[in-house]
Amino acid sequence: MSPYFTKTHVSPESRHLLAITLALITLCTGCTSWSWADESSPAIKILVTYHSLSGNTERMAEAVAAGAKSVSGTQIVLKRVGQVTAQDLFSADAVVVGSPVYWSNMSGEVKAFFDNWQFKFGVFPEFKMNNKVGAAFTTGGQISSGKEITMLTILAAMLGNQMIVVSGGGAFGASATTEGESPGINDKELAEAEALGRRVADVTKLIKSGSPR
Repeated sequence: MSPYFTKTHVSPESRHLLAITLALITLCTGCTSWSWADESSPAIKILVTYHSLSGNTERMAEAVAAGAKSVSGTQIVLKRVGQVTAQDLFSADAVVVGSPVYWSNMSGEVKAFFDNWQFKFGVFPEFKMNNKVGAAFTTGGQISSGKEITMLTILAAMLGNQMIVVSGGGAFGASATTEGESPGINDKELAEAEALGRRVADVTKLIKSGSPR
């Protein structure tokens, strides 16, 4: 017997465990990669909320929701601003807010919705919306009716809550002109709203996949 080896007693249980281990190794021989697509792409929840009297902003909201839904692993909550609960707000990974233009600004209902973040839902001082993704969309009667200002005021409210704002469909978000030579919502405007929804979903997945939370 070689001086470098000694006789060792191996129990029946150990031999059985060794046999199972060898069998598994043999079974996996030739496996070159494993797919972890599901684990690396966490599910996300997006709240799309809006105010609409004529139905135009509602159509844009539905298009934003459809665009976001086209990204795999995305759950959509579509509600009017007056129906949103604290659970809807805080459980969402992203919030997209839409408003018609009233006197070159967001509607009173949308402004009240943002005010309720504190007065009704208590987002401060903990900054409970911190690091959630935010985006805006709007509808206005004329080409220069204050649509950009309206989206910027929505985004400003989100920035004040330490959210991560994104654009899409346009420089500041998606918008539509609904009167004059362009009555209602046309296909191009709906496509821009869908593009906004997709970008929000894509960015939210990217952020959530790298988030420590």
